[in-house]
Amino acid sequence: MEECSRFGLLKMSFFLFVGSISFIHSSFVVEGANLEGDSNNGLCNTDLTSFIPFPYSNLPDMVCKPLWNSYLLRYSQSKDNEITIVLSTIYTSGWVGIGFSRDGKMLNSSCMVGWVNLEGQGRIKQYHVKGFTSSQIKPDEGELPLTNVPPFVALQGATIYLAFQLKFNTTLKTQPILLAFSTKNPHHHRLTVHEDKTTINFDFSSGKTDSSVDLSPSIFKDRRTHGTLALLGWGLFLPLGAILARYLRHKDGLWYYLHVGFQFIGFLLGVAAVIVGLSLNNELHAYIPAHKGIGIFVLVLTILQVFAFFTRPSTDSKYRRYWNWYHNWLGRICLFFGAVNIVLGIHLAGAEPAWKIGYGFLVGAVLVIVIVLETLLRLRRKVEYHDHPPFSMDSIEKEISL
Repeated sequence: MEECSRFGLLKMSFFLFVGSISFIHSSFVVEGANLEGDSNNGLCNTDLTSFIPFPYSNLPDMVCKPLWNSYLLRYSQSKDNEITIVLSTIYTSGWVGIGFSRDGKMLNSSCMVGWVNLEGQGRIKQYHVKGFTSSQIKPDEGELPLTNVPPFVALQGATIYLAFQLKFNTTLKTQPILLAFSTKNPHHHRLTVHEDKTTINFDFSSGKTDSSVDLSPSIFKDRRTHGTLALLGWGLFLPLGAILARYLRHKDGLWYYLHVGFQFIGFLLGVAAVIVGLSLNNELHAYIPAHKGIGIFVLVLTILQVFAFFTRPSTDSKYRRYWNWYHNWLGRICLFFGAVNIVLGIHLAGAEPAWKIGYGFLVGAVLVIVIVLETLLRLRRKVEYHDHPPFSMDSIEKEISL
């Protein structure tokens, strides 16, 4: 009876996992369709009113456009040539900036630069680039016609928002824009050297960029692919393989082949996720050491598990006990950090609710299944210990009589 209930729970776990895949897949398809079919992707639908004040959070006829890497530009231009701008990008430390230039070059450009200091306070200033050294980039100077509305900086999750308002004499049309960032905070308002930059010719009258630099749609697609591979590998197949190995031992042989099969699929998906992630990191130039470091650490652990498969001693070997400890605990550590990194990646990407709900449903299903199966396993062991104690009096008397 108990064996049937355990096997029934395992079948239920399989259907829950299939349901998770279907739910996540359908959610991601909808998100992907919105992303590829409309340049105003899900990120443009973020409600700014909860963390950015008026008028930046209530832009009339707002245009939202991916620019470069994770930079996203929201703007609204009024009939009296007043333009309200909100620039957002992934942020962990340092500064991010947007500059306006006459000729597309850094020299003599005027820039708005924002950062969050060590006390967690947002800072934004205009800078005038009079030269190429830090001392020649002057804070609180520049030619940008700022209005009386104070510029504003907000950090929401892992995304920083720079908001400011300009008023020109004529309608702003095609304008060379400089985008740059550094992972080191300004020192006494002096900017540290940027780690990467680009120049984009942006037409504020039509919301179009030079097609040669508009790489964001492919980056968003790669980011979604990276997240999907990681979630399926470390969030689905590897946990399922571990569950089968622990709770399906009564099915001699079957548990082993299922365990190896699921772990191998999970390993391949994890490797693919890391490859796409490293490629994406090279495109984004994002400073996310925790997510990147944990991902590589988990990959190393999974590779060690593959090596363990080929070095597995026989069941009668005196080293088999130590190998089991190594294999089991390394697997648990791998699954734990894999789950942590999935949550961290979802947070850093500012992902849509579909990702959070889908992964939350998956983790919840895994935890419920493991708790129930672990309880049944311990009850079974307790019954077996009671019915067949390791050293019964009968066996001792029998041995003495011999």
